[in-house]
Amino acid sequence: MALKKGVLKFIYKISYLLGKPVYEKYLFNEVKSNDLPRHVGIILDGNRRYAMERKMDPRWGHEEGAKKLEEVLEWCLSLGIRYVTVYAFSTENICRSQEEVNHLFKLIERKLREVSNNERIHKNKVKIKILGCKEKMPEKLRGAAEKAEKATEKYSNYILNVCILYGGRQEIVDAVKEIARKVEKGCIKPEEINEKLIERHLYTKGLPDPDLIIRTSGEERLSGFLIWQSAYSELYFCETYFPAFRKIDFLRAIRSYQERSRRFGR
Repeated sequence: MALKKGVLKFIYKISYLLGKPVYEKYLFNEVKSNDLPRHVGIILDGNRRYAMERKMDPRWGHEEGAKKLEEVLEWCLSLGIRYVTVYAFSTENICRSQEEVNHLFKLIERKLREVSNNERIHKNKVKIKILGCKEKMPEKLRGAAEKAEKATEKYSNYILNVCILYGGRQEIVDAVKEIARKVEKGCIKPEEINEKLIERHLYTKGLPDPDLIIRTSGEERLSGFLIWQSAYSELYFCETYFPAFRKIDFLRAIRSYQERSRRFGR
């Protein structure tokens, strides 16, 4: 049986190389039939390098990355992955050129406005949550973020978290400050502070930790993404730049997750 499966897999791979998506379909069915991660985090990396290698403006790379994200979210929906968190703009990204930062803010704003009226979002009842320092966002971007959250606030089938002006350390600092204020007011006793309490004060409160975190572009670090929540996440690093990320790359990441033994320290 194992030999037969191996031969079929080889045939499917050859079919894929010949331009026939048979192997992709085989891999999708294989992944779908096994335990899937409930929550997948994605670090969308490599947009600028993708553009520069093609002698294009970095802004074009970001536009291509935004298109790719729509595809990736469709793949997640097709597998029934309920929670997805994407790293769209970190607190460190603000140090880039003002021209690039402004373009990124406008791009994210435009996409969030589209999300508010997106038929697939409403059909699948996807709740949009914005994680990050909203008070530091430009007014138009903050308005688009609030509109997207408001338009989907009653949904619960799927949750899409979009990290904008997000930093994992800053998230923990904000949680500690809020807890300190409550201690000062007498609402919380210092001895009551534990992991569960801290989790309830994070941006992701009420959500499960990510089972799998995928980073594209070949970089092998989290760069401040979900520092607290990723303690026991499985990590998958893909060489491909995000705009070139294929469905087969995504499915291989899920399969890699399924092949691992998750012991959580036990």
